Amino acid sequence: MPLRQRVAILGSTGSVGVNTLEVISRHPEKFEVFALTGSTRVEQMLAQCQSAKPGYAVMASEPHGRELEQKCRALGLSTRVLVGSEQIAQVAADERVDIVMAAIVGAAGLAPCMRAALAGKRLLLANKEALVVGGEVFLAAVAQGGAKLLPIDSEHSAIFQSLPDDPDLWARQIDKLILTASGGPFRERDPATLRDVTPEQACAHPNWVMGRKISVDSATMMNKALEVIEARFLFGVHAQQIQVVIHPQSVVHSMVQYRDHSIVAQLGTPDMRVPIAYGLSWPERMQSGASALDFSVLASMTFEAIDSPAHQRRFPGLRLAWQALEGPAGMPAILNAANEVAVAAFLERRIRFDQIYRVAEQTLTSVHAAGIGSLEDLLALDGEARSTAVVIAGNLER
Repeated sequence: MPLRQRVAILGSTGSVGVNTLEVISRHPEKFEVFALTGSTRVEQMLAQCQSAKPGYAVMASEPHGRELEQKCRALGLSTRVLVGSEQIAQVAADERVDIVMAAIVGAAGLAPCMRAALAGKRLLLANKEALVVGGEVFLAAVAQGGAKLLPIDSEHSAIFQSLPDDPDLWARQIDKLILTASGGPFRERDPATLRDVTPEQACAHPNWVMGRKISVDSATMMNKALEVIEARFLFGVHAQQIQVVIHPQSVVHSMVQYRDHSIVAQLGTPDMRVPIAYGLSWPERMQSGASALDFSVLASMTFEAIDSPAHQRRFPGLRLAWQALEGPAGMPAILNAANEVAVAAFLERRIRFDQIYRVAEQTLTSVHAAGIGSLEDLLALDGEARSTAVVIAGNLER
């Protein structure tokens, strides 16, 4: 590897992308930014181009790309502006890139992740949908390209850090994986009142600073459902070996229980810079900028069973993870697509908060998953699921 590793950040204007740039800025001797990609936030991308000075900046749409190019030219920036999803995939696979931070939200990140995997990159996976939607097809691309897949979600990074270095030992030693969940903003709310939740309330996470879509997923616990699916593929365990517990303080980020019933956990402040720094520097460690955990001022650490009757009513979508994993290949992709449609409809105030789960459940039972063997198959299934979910959401009464 070169002295300074070149990094492409897919989704640089989102919260993970912003934190990645912040970590990189602390280590200019180790990293340089090769490319940034974004969707619609032109002014933010322009500011990132000014500070990080990437060789390339890619916008998803032509109008936003033209606007960014004009503004870069006016400021005399040398960054080359590209446009379109194919260009995003190309910078992810560029032979000059050493590390790809995959932080595009949703299924839109699958194609560039596949290209990066096939190109053998160190792939830092913050886009859980690449595994949720891609499943075995995505893992086959990782194996074919010889890529190194490192999880960036705090829960999966915690599990990765708690496992032996040799993956061949995992199957023989793991009893279960225990994912922790904060419970989001509605952990103690009366389930009967969830129909009245507003987008603003759902996006007000008590511990983490995240984008709107991910914040809503945390409030419904659908993020944890997707993380269960991701853990199944990342670590090669059976679905029934994955457990979820609520841990409101977000200090224990996840745990591994071994066959002898000993448990290894990773702890830290709730700051995404920690798993980002670990992914960038692995197998070494470096300063992340996060505050150290001070046990002397930590009031308590508590844990709650997710299967209590009240939590089952608050978070009915969580069980859909196991339902999807027990079905044919492709069902996780259907679940993810339906959830993305439902969350968008909720944020646009077209459906109620408590109807997000209903859209996902009805879509999962309405769309048939079979014959999934390629990226094209997955994208076709994703499109069918989205169309079905749109109709289901449109038929619901607020």
